[in-house]
Amino acid sequence: MKEIPQHIIAHFDLDAFFVSVERILDPSLKGKPLIVGGSRERGVVAACSYESRKFGIHSAMPMATALRLCAQANVLPGNRAAYSKYSRWVTEIIAAKAPLFEKASIDEFYLDLGGMGRYFNPYEWTIDLRKEIIETTGLPISFAVASTKMIAKIATNEAKPNGYMQVPQGKEKEFLGPLNVNKIPGVGEQTYRVLREMGIQFISDVCNRSPEELEAQLGKYGAELWQKCQGQYHSEVVPYYETKSVSSENTFDSNTDDMDFLMAELVRMTEKTAHELRQENKMAGCLTVKIRYPDFETTSKQTSIPYSFYDDELIPIAKDLFHKLYRKGQQIRLLGVRLSELTDEALQTNLFNDVEKKSTLYKAIDQLKNKFGKGAITRARTV
Repeated sequence: MKEIPQHIIAHFDLDAFFVSVERILDPSLKGKPLIVGGSRERGVVAACSYESRKFGIHSAMPMATALRLCAQANVLPGNRAAYSKYSRWVTEIIAAKAPLFEKASIDEFYLDLGGMGRYFNPYEWTIDLRKEIIETTGLPISFAVASTKMIAKIATNEAKPNGYMQVPQGKEKEFLGPLNVNKIPGVGEQTYRVLREMGIQFISDVCNRSPEELEAQLGKYGAELWQKCQGQYHSEVVPYYETKSVSSENTFDSNTDDMDFLMAELVRMTEKTAHELRQENKMAGCLTVKIRYPDFETTSKQTSIPYSFYDDELIPIAKDLFHKLYRKGQQIRLLGVRLSELTDEALQTNLFNDVEKKSTLYKAIDQLKNKFGKGAITRARTV
């Protein structure tokens, strides 16, 4: 009987995710050099198309530099709402099929397929899942199947764009050997420079050195790098689940229909929950408003939102939900706000031109709140 591999890991990566979404929204952009991340005058490259990469453009590059390399590139500011929507869509498809998966980022997933071999071919199953994602969402996606997360990720990068491959168990070193050593996650520019000075260019070169020799040059990372290059580096797939919600609610001393007071409370509670999110470095993808009337009838209304933890983005949504939910003229006993679908991976969608200034502002606000109390600084509406 054929031995069933203990570890079968699939790594999925949506190709040039932001660019792909923009091209679904505007098909005329297909085949053209495209940069996402701000305006032509300012900003940083959050994502770029393969056509742009041919000119040497890459993520995190200043927009001015990118446009010097490719003046004809189309520049878009980014669409957080659309990216959030498509990321959720892919997550839902994977969640419905995979026994265990980890959402590593807004566009990247690890699936633990261990044990599947008893029933069917995991590689064929993964091919079918990729096909379903492409046909359902229209997004290009690459994947690789291997015995570890690291090798699966490296193999996915080799399979791009919009391709797939398998590294059979026992063939890990054979696959890794001819690849440049900076394909190993964690080998940045400085480490790569040291390795090149040691005469090391390929992963097979690392395997021919001793862990002690690498450790002498790279410190503790040297032994870890040696292990990675042997294909022996294992890490677990961390199960994906929706983090608990953050909420705030207030039962009033006396029932009220004072709209100014209710709006002030709504703003205060939204500010409070958003502040808690920022302290945990998480964003919310769903906002709920809750109302309880004097007869204890309780109603709530929620909506999916572009991932956010900014007061100025969440407050208008909370107000809109309140007005859709509230029965005019009736007094209210309790009012509440809840933020849910919490995640930290959506922070990637914030690499756009207005974010640096906004993030600096909120950081300053939060520092004051943390030092002097949450009520130290608030909107005039809540006073």
